[in-house]
Amino acid sequence: MASYDSAGTGPGGTDVAATDVAATDISGTRLLAPDPREAAVLAALHTRLAAEAEPAGLLDVAYTVIDSPVGRLILAATDAGLVRVAFECEGVDTVLQDLSTRISPRILEAPGRLARPAAQLREYFDGTRRSFDLDLDLRLTAGYRRTVVQTLQQIGYGRTSTYAGIAALTGNPGAVRAVGTACGRNPLPLVIPCHRVLRSDGTTGGYRGGPAAKKILLDLEAAA
Repeated sequence: MASYDSAGTGPGGTDVAATDVAATDISGTRLLAPDPREAAVLAALHTRLAAEAEPAGLLDVAYTVIDSPVGRLILAATDAGLVRVAFECEGVDTVLQDLSTRISPRILEAPGRLARPAAQLREYFDGTRRSFDLDLDLRLTAGYRRTVVQTLQQIGYGRTSTYAGIAALTGNPGAVRAVGTACGRNPLPLVIPCHRVLRSDGTTGGYRGGPAAKKILLDLEAAA
């Protein structure tokens, strides 16, 4: 077994601190950086697992992460359709844990199932798409919140409504606060356009992806 002295010098005088050691654990023990060849093998195994899991009926939730002008987006889909669009600020691990708890622990990064939603979102951000043509799985919302989410789909590209206006459209004009909650918990932002809902005074109001993201989306549509 090769040995290393206290200065981190290996056989032949190689400075492992400069070549192999990337970090330390909480005890201060040096950890070797991942071998790129091992990473490639693991990536290939993951791809193979994803490819074999779906036809075998072992993949209940597929996810991928894409870049966008409002930060990285986490997309997730079941065999019924797109089930979640999440912002990076929500936390990838938090989003995946929620999906695992609420839908199924059989969740895997499998970009193939998300190819169409990813492509349509890129077209939207490029300004070449004004509506989405996707199968949607709304199982993460129910009751009045689901009614609100479905009503949001009536707001056209480049148009806006208000929380009060959506409440009226649902037949419950007094439910303005409930509409705000439903928008804040919309599982499919962007695709179901809760960013187009403003306060009655014209200010933007809250947004799951943050106020800056909401402004970017509104400005993008207004400029089209």
